Amino acid sequence: MVNIQEALDLGMGSITHAKLRSALTTLGIIIGVAAVVANVSLGASFNQFFTDELGTQGSNFIVIYSQDVNILHENELNIVRNTPGVEGVSPSNGQMAAVTYLSSKRQIDVQGVSQDAEDILNIQLEEGNFLTDKDKYIAVLGWKVANEKFKRNVSINNYIDITFIRTDGSTVSQKFKVKGIIESPKNAFVQGGPDRDITIYIPIATMNGLLNVSDYGGITAKTSSAESVSAVSDEVDRRLARALGVSARDIDNDDVKPYRIFNQAEIIEQLDQLANTLTILITLVALVALVVGSIGIMNIMLVTVTERTREIGLMKSLGFKKTDILLLFMIESTLLGTIGGVLGVLFGAVASYAVQSYLSIPHVFPPYLILLGFSIAFVVGLVAGVYPANKAASMNPVEALRHE
Repeated sequence: MVNIQEALDLGMGSITHAKLRSALTTLGIIIGVAAVVANVSLGASFNQFFTDELGTQGSNFIVIYSQDVNILHENELNIVRNTPGVEGVSPSNGQMAAVTYLSSKRQIDVQGVSQDAEDILNIQLEEGNFLTDKDKYIAVLGWKVANEKFKRNVSINNYIDITFIRTDGSTVSQKFKVKGIIESPKNAFVQGGPDRDITIYIPIATMNGLLNVSDYGGITAKTSSAESVSAVSDEVDRRLARALGVSARDIDNDDVKPYRIFNQAEIIEQLDQLANTLTILITLVALVALVVGSIGIMNIMLVTVTERTREIGLMKSLGFKKTDILLLFMIESTLLGTIGGVLGVLFGAVASYAVQSYLSIPHVFPPYLILLGFSIAFVVGLVAGVYPANKAASMNPVEALRHE
């Protein structure tokens, strides 16, 4: 009876005896395992990246925006503000306006907001200060607006002219003093609203006064915690629907409601689904390499069985049982798969780290990927060795010894 240690020794001896053939056999497993490990790691990295990036764009936010004019007013703003769990709220209105600085004129997105927008949207300033509700003709500029949009850089305390177009087609111009410059976001994959790099913020009261309107284009709120954002968002939705005459049966029908509402948790969930879907699709492609690798192991093991037919006959004549022969070949096949798994995990980890570094996304390598890589390779080697091992174990010893 052959014990496991003897079978391992004989299997390793057979593998080292044909180093090149063994290396080529395991190549498919190495590529397949490396691809699976790297893709799963990158999927986890993108999930973390999206979550971190979304956090830089806002904190536990809820966004409501109008689908028509004269929908969101001070009454709706107070409804959101007074909803339990809401810590801060900022109304907003936006327009692409003609902005002039010295002799340069550009079309730039101008957003009217309240002072709470700084905290809600997690706005970080490179210099100066954010606007307050007491300010009037004050502007806070995105980094690219201040440093790239005009022929000369705009600094705090400089003045810019902004020309708006009212709903009746008339225009109104006003000079604004620059109070602050917003720090440029490190990444721009995810935006919790307008791209602040190319946006100018002014007080909402000033914006509405110049446009001669009383409604808001949107309302952004912040909840007390990330765990409560979904529940608070649902409560805000119910209260707004009731106030705006939307029936309970239509509260989930965005085509009926005069507003749309979404929150940070929903965006994170959608991004997670996107990242997971991409990971699954790419991993399925990688599994093709594993299938090819398993076929390679099976072919090589069949060749090995043929080459060692006389050896198998001799072993059987010396008293080796069918189970002994089966064990020997199964262990050899499994060893090939496991070696491929070890190298595949290592290459996969290196590849994922290199790609993560190149894309400047978080380095995430879940420990379970090591076990996953080994398990896949072990199973592939085991399954690929079943048929060749059974063929070897079923040989007639007399016919095997006569084999040339």
